[in-house]
Amino acid sequence: MEEAHPHCCDLEVDVNGEETFMVNKKIISLYSNKLSKLFGKEASKTRNLKLVFNDFPGGARSFELIARFCYSNGKVKITPFNICLLYSAARYMEMDKSGAGTRNLLEQAEKFVGEINRWSWFELMAALKQCQDTLMNDRPFAILVEKCVESLVGRLVLASEASPSASTSSPDCAGFRFSCDSKSTESLKNSVTRVTWWFEDLVSMEPSLIQMVVRTMIAHKLDHALISKFLFFYQKTKFTTATSGEKRKLMKTLIDMLVLLDSSVVSSRSLFAILRICISLNVDKSLRTMLESMIGSQMDKATLDNLLIPASAGTNCLYDVNLVLRLLKAFMLRGHSLPSSAQIKRVASLIDVYITEIAPDPSLKPSKYIALVTALPDSVRESHDALYHAIDLYLQVHASSSEDVKLKLCSVIKYEKLSPEAFSHLTQNNRFASNSDIQAFKSRKSKLEKLTSQGIKTCPEVDPSCNAHIAFHNGELDVHKDNESLREHIKGIQCRVMELEKACKKMQNQMRTIMKSRSTSRSVRS
Repeated sequence: MEEAHPHCCDLEVDVNGEETFMVNKKIISLYSNKLSKLFGKEASKTRNLKLVFNDFPGGARSFELIARFCYSNGKVKITPFNICLLYSAARYMEMDKSGAGTRNLLEQAEKFVGEINRWSWFELMAALKQCQDTLMNDRPFAILVEKCVESLVGRLVLASEASPSASTSSPDCAGFRFSCDSKSTESLKNSVTRVTWWFEDLVSMEPSLIQMVVRTMIAHKLDHALISKFLFFYQKTKFTTATSGEKRKLMKTLIDMLVLLDSSVVSSRSLFAILRICISLNVDKSLRTMLESMIGSQMDKATLDNLLIPASAGTNCLYDVNLVLRLLKAFMLRGHSLPSSAQIKRVASLIDVYITEIAPDPSLKPSKYIALVTALPDSVRESHDALYHAIDLYLQVHASSSEDVKLKLCSVIKYEKLSPEAFSHLTQNNRFASNSDIQAFKSRKSKLEKLTSQGIKTCPEVDPSCNAHIAFHNGELDVHKDNESLREHIKGIQCRVMELEKACKKMQNQMRTIMKSRSTSRSVRS
């Protein structure tokens, strides 16, 4: 077989439509098993062949590197700046041939990757950027991406665990090397007080790579609060130049990653900001549901401004009341742990402020308002003053509300939990139950307190601090319809109060008789 001349270019190679190369097929085949099998033993006898690659990893630049390797008798300088291209091309072209004077490019590349922990931070970031552009959609080559990500996250974990007194400005801090370029050095010098020095370096990564990085961070137990801060920083930075479609993709990545974190350490304010963005972008309902669940789990950290989210277009209400109801449901039913008493009380105070704020909305339906005021258990409110004033404001604006609506709203308020000032205001309030009923309640309560002060023991059932849901309407005692036994219990209390009143009158008559008898006796003696 006649030896091909080194400069005989008998193979035309079209690389991904980017560029065409004229090469010697024998020289290239000497290092590539892929081409050796393709051309076989007749390779040297076939002239002027054309080979078309449509999916060559790294494109024309990558093919040029391996061509130079072949024409240099298997010699090439491997660096972090070309390792991705060389590695991917070597895998694709099956350049693992050894012996007969050939050099195994794949073996050399893998050996270099094995020393990845000796690369500087700048070199590692450069390699990852190249991997992102070349390999992210090619699973056979993803092992290189994974190695780079593992090394990157390992360094961040070591940096976070390093003692604050350590010299973090050193490239060899904590046993690993960083780059000596001015940007990274400046970041490292500030890392004692600014643990977010790496945020800007990672922001150039695409969402798919960020997902891999964040999952690895979680697996290595990097601080979840720090991870969430990075994700919010990443989203905010990327949004400055993103299109609407890219923004939706970013929001999906962000939420998918946030739900993997401990929600208790994620900023409530940032979550509400993300929720507003999701609403404006009209993202998938499933994503919003996941986000609302996270927000609901820490509802006790929310503020009034967080909750005042405008209602969606096409509705008459000013604010999205349904959203708040869903958040409350998520708060009360969160799966990992029940809210504490203090947390529920904070949420109750927040809701009291919220229902006061939205009460003047003339388009707010009674059913939604009733759902809000009854969303939390009565026991969480030590005082019903704020609740009373909110309902009073609603009835003032919605004066045409039906008697049934008024009764339902009035029945929420416990007179026993009103301050003297609020109760006094209630007695003069024509928007609530009839004043005669309120006065009757006040009179009975006063008599019970007087009996107690005189040392007359009352039954527990007559205790004026009873937590029943009582509302007086049209001269009748009405109780929450959902609790039949409680209604019977309160009716029993009413009967006992009447019996006590009769007993008091009987005692008063007896006292008058005794006093009259004593007075007559004194007169006789005189």
